[in-house]
Amino acid sequence: MTLRFGLLAFPNVQQLDLTGPYEVFASAPGSEVHILWKDLSPLTSATGLKIQPTTRFADCPALDVLCVPGGAGVNALLEDDETLAFVREKAAEVRFVTSVCTGALVLGAAGLLKGKRATTHWYAQDFLSRLGAVPTEGRIVRDGKVITAGGVTAGIDFGLEVLAALAGEDEAKIVQLSLEYAPAPPFRSGTPSEASTEVLAEAKKRLGGSRAVREAIFERIAPAFASSFS
Repeated sequence: MTLRFGLLAFPNVQQLDLTGPYEVFASAPGSEVHILWKDLSPLTSATGLKIQPTTRFADCPALDVLCVPGGAGVNALLEDDETLAFVREKAAEVRFVTSVCTGALVLGAAGLLKGKRATTHWYAQDFLSRLGAVPTEGRIVRDGKVITAGGVTAGIDFGLEVLAALAGEDEAKIVQLSLEYAPAPPFRSGTPSEASTEVLAEAKKRLGGSRAVREAIFERIAPAFASSFS
């Protein structure tokens, strides 16, 4: 059985949000993984890695899973009618509509999280309620056919969870072992509750530019969402 996965790519995508689940999905026998964008021109990720789309929106086949990664480039997508329309269209067809990190905000902007429990990067959780979602703590949160994952590295855990749902737990375990995925971080600083006050402050400072842009976008789009949720 062929499983078809589509991962959205876009300028300034956080590459691990995309490549983490990509590696998991592509490691399953018979899988078909599409990197989706409006055209096939190479894209530059938020950290400078070049990513090559493989499939245009117009040529996208039927999918089992649509995944929207996050990154600074999400800000532009929140007001990108073409991309939001594509996400809505595919979400109606797939078995699972999913996101990693701030990709959840794109699902929300497409109107797909209304009343749904969802998670995202810790520094974007407060945006979820503005999009009609129910912010929920957790590395992976599933509500029906909607599966959202936390920030960046959660994409690997997420990929394994999705694979287990589609192909069974044994297959997911085989892929996990093949990738030697046995995380043992050298520091206990991967969440705000674990990090020191100084580390948390510096992380917020470094992420502050993208967040400020996002706040301005939400000021513009908030009235439309407020009326749709009332």
